Amino acid sequence: MRKLLVLLIVFSFPAFAKAQCAMCRAVIESSGDTAAAEGLNNGITYLMAFPYLLVGAIIYMIYRNTQKKSEDIEV
Repeated sequence: MRKLLVLLIVFSFPAFAKAQCAMCRAVIESSGDTAAAEGLNNGITYLMAFPYLLVGAIIYMIYRNTQKKSEDIEV
């Protein structure tokens, strides 16, 4: 559980996730508009987070249900 928490904290900081869509950002930066490039990169980071959160929630629910069933069997 501790490893999962550390992994979640690492991926939640945008400084660790600044490499998304390097080609898209390079094209926008070449036009001179760095604010738009930063906004595009942040948008990609936020869109990337939701599938991971959904998969994590599903895995947690499966884990919780299996633990609950194993407790019922032991009692």
